Amino acid sequence: MKIKLKKLMENAKLPSAGSIKAAGYDLYSCLEEQVTILPHETKMIGTGLAVAIPEGYFGGIFARSGLAAKQGLRPANCVGVVDADYRGEIKVALHNDTEQPRTIKGGERIAQLVVMPFLLLEFEEADELDETERGAGGFGHTGID
Repeated sequence: MKIKLKKLMENAKLPSAGSIKAAGYDLYSCLEEQVTILPHETKMIGTGLAVAIPEGYFGGIFARSGLAAKQGLRPANCVGVVDADYRGEIKVALHNDTEQPRTIKGGERIAQLVVMPFLLLEFEEADELDETERGAGGFGHTGID
């Protein structure tokens, strides 16, 4: 499948896969100057790219595991969503979970994009729902092991 991308800034980098079978495509920061993210702060980091996600799909913006584990940086909303009808710049709300300031330079890998299908739904209000074995059992209802 081919997905159209538009560079909104000349120095924007196209997403790239870390391996031949990678599900996620690395997104790169597109910055005029480096950005420092203070401890427990969130900053919007642009990629300089707009994308045309096909109808019936969305782009999930996920953390890069190495950046999260080694630098404590992750998308603030945990998973961002790029809808099929959005044509603005892809931005990542990058959050610093550490006690140390972190600096992002232009061209750094900041997140990964995974394109996934989804179902278009209509919700219908009902007086009753079908019964299940679980019922209304919520968090931890099956035990801690």
